[in-house]
Amino acid sequence: MATQTTEALSSVDAGAIVDRIRVSVPERGVRHDLRAVGIVWRRELIRFRTDRLRAITSLVQPFLFLFILGTGLGSLAGRSMPPGVDFKTFIYPGVLAMSVLFTAIFSAGSIVWDREFGFLREILVAPVSRGAIVIGKCLGGATIATFQGVIFLILAGFAHVPYNPVLILTLIGELLLLSFTLTAFGVMMAARIKQFQAFMALTQMLVMPLFFLSGALYPLNGLPAWLTVLTRIDPLTYVVGPMRHAVFSHLNVFGASVLAPSITWGGWIVPLWFSLGIVAVMGLVMMSVAIAEFSKTE
Repeated sequence: MATQTTEALSSVDAGAIVDRIRVSVPERGVRHDLRAVGIVWRRELIRFRTDRLRAITSLVQPFLFLFILGTGLGSLAGRSMPPGVDFKTFIYPGVLAMSVLFTAIFSAGSIVWDREFGFLREILVAPVSRGAIVIGKCLGGATIATFQGVIFLILAGFAHVPYNPVLILTLIGELLLLSFTLTAFGVMMAARIKQFQAFMALTQMLVMPLFFLSGALYPLNGLPAWLTVLTRIDPLTYVVGPMRHAVFSHLNVFGASVLAPSITWGGWIVPLWFSLGIVAVMGLVMMSVAIAEFSKTE
């Protein structure tokens, strides 16, 4: 009798314990998604901080373009430059954009790396929206790339660009916009690429044409019709142009309008705010495409 009573009590206690045990899964909401955005953003910063070699090597190529290529081509282009204008000053806005170009796109490559090693799957099963993960990734890459651009801004004096506070803040804002759009572009590509080698090959194929077609090394006026069309469909064009306009608007030189011509569509002058708006819209569209790709079940 005592044995039966003990067994009955044990079964009651076990049932009570089972009833009390619940798997606690956080409810999805805006607050949790914002926290996820912050965590992904912070993870990108920690990864960049621990990879000092990446920070150094990403500045080597812009440095070479500005001082070696700028000095070499300056001996040829010096005759066509207005008096008092160095060729390095002309290409500085384009090289500044280049300093964030590689960092922004390659920061998205960590998605492919995480997918290969299985870490991405652990992130995607978290009880947060996948859109929050993509947004955090884009903001993290944009922050890192902008930081790289700010470092390169320190060299502005060597290109005879003044350290004007308004100019510096304007360039930083344009760098942040460009970095966000480029990171969103990289995340959009990385959303469906399975191998890191394929991602690197694709970005290498796209990055340099984006740079050379942006007008970073030459004015956008007087170009052949086919080249004009290509420069107008390059998103970097709509950032390099306003950056160059900002630089030469703070330089008291003759012929600045020739070196920093306005972007035109069939004779219509594209306003600076509209150019930057195009870049912002493209970034939001590509980020939306990336969110849609990540929302698909893998």
